[in-house]
Amino acid sequence: MILPNPIACGILAPFGAIPTRRCTLHTDIKKLFREVAPAVDFCSLRVLREASEQLMVRHEIPQPVVFREDIGGMVTVIDRGGLGYAATSDLSREGLRRAVEDATEWAKRSAGRAVTNFTAIEQPHPTGHYETPVRAPWQSMPMAQKMDILRQECKRLRTEEKIVDSVASFWYTEAESRFIAADGSEATQRLFHLIPVLSATANKGTETQTRTLGGRGYCQQGGLEVLETVRFRELAPQIATEALALLDAPNCPSGKLDLLLDPDQMILQIHESIGHPLELDRILGDERNYAGTSFVTPEMIGTYQYGSKLLNITFDPSRREQFATYGFDDEGQPAKREFIIKDGILVRALGGTTSRGRSGIPGVANARASGWNRPPIDRMANLNLEPGDSTLEQMIAAVEDGVYMKANRSWSIDDSRNKFQFGCEWARRIEKGKLTTLLKNPNYRGISATFWRNLKLVANASTLQIMGTPYCGKGEPNQMVRVGHAAPACLFAGVDVFGGE
Repeated sequence: MILPNPIACGILAPFGAIPTRRCTLHTDIKKLFREVAPAVDFCSLRVLREASEQLMVRHEIPQPVVFREDIGGMVTVIDRGGLGYAATSDLSREGLRRAVEDATEWAKRSAGRAVTNFTAIEQPHPTGHYETPVRAPWQSMPMAQKMDILRQECKRLRTEEKIVDSVASFWYTEAESRFIAADGSEATQRLFHLIPVLSATANKGTETQTRTLGGRGYCQQGGLEVLETVRFRELAPQIATEALALLDAPNCPSGKLDLLLDPDQMILQIHESIGHPLELDRILGDERNYAGTSFVTPEMIGTYQYGSKLLNITFDPSRREQFATYGFDDEGQPAKREFIIKDGILVRALGGTTSRGRSGIPGVANARASGWNRPPIDRMANLNLEPGDSTLEQMIAAVEDGVYMKANRSWSIDDSRNKFQFGCEWARRIEKGKLTTLLKNPNYRGISATFWRNLKLVANASTLQIMGTPYCGKGEPNQMVRVGHAAPACLFAGVDVFGGE
């Protein structure tokens, strides 16, 4: 399990549920912070509490239940052009005072030595509240009933002895945050996340194949209603059947072929070859010594033909069930829907308040931190490919010779986020407009700068799926954040496809 941050404190809760007590983001913390806030150009406090519960059944054996709770605050100070921050898990007046002193000292030391004049960047002063809509709260179902569901679905994955591993799990997280500026402005948020997982691994001799529920990409905000949305209690037998069928399937052929990608693979394609290269701090060079740079340059914004005219990418916090939806980013900037790529043209970057101020390049509200003891940096959030007007049947019929692939299982991309190679769980051959042979070990590779220009057809909303990942890593020290992606099926022309051994 990836924790919100490396020093998250684990609290053993009574068996049965995440503690229901309100977090200690107490009502007087605003008063305490304003009492210790220094006379500087800008000062803010971001307080975050996260609690999570992880349930798992593996091969019909219940695994230890994991509860975690993590709480603390980050003070940011901007003064005379310098920037400083300091984190604390002590939210008393004295704890906040020490954090303010440390942040102020760092702002003083960085003044005149930083990459930009931070005082010249206008900071947000947010006011408002955002909360995930929930129809069926997580706590409304007893622990025993949740475990019964997992045991049942895990059993339904074991259709025969060749299924050598089966997993059913839930990972639930609730997060509550307050962003308080020294001038009194304040934004509060409560977010609820659920990740349901089903996985079946089949083996025969030296051959092993795995199929999962959406490539483990069904990550959404909400409560137990998410299970119905993703058909959690319907698909176990199908997942097992597909894993078994792959054991006897031929390897994917090699060659330049048309490639039809299902939404559960499109989410990774968007993530790696659009999301990461368009993060503005990466474009400005901040990540080059750790997570790499980008083939995108500042001069490309507004003119670069990123893909075919069918490519429309949005930063979209308006889908309230999507995994990385929020009302305000961690710099306090209100979030709103924006086109990143419009009719194939790159129109803006994924840059928050600070990066936009440094560069003058248009961005979005996407400065995010993985926890209370990390500063916000530019991160993709909900990054979506907008539907087209083709049906899946029309897309298949348009292919003379190609492959249809589903669900990512491996990925590799160079440090400029340009050349990539991805492998999928499942594939079928498309010949003369019809789906034919089942294929195992399908892979494809390409170059971001040309791959998206070969986007041939985009399916309509009937194929669109809302998915995501909790494991997007970036930053020094490392930060793992939640990312949402929504996409329909997409067809690409002339892709280098190959099989495994």
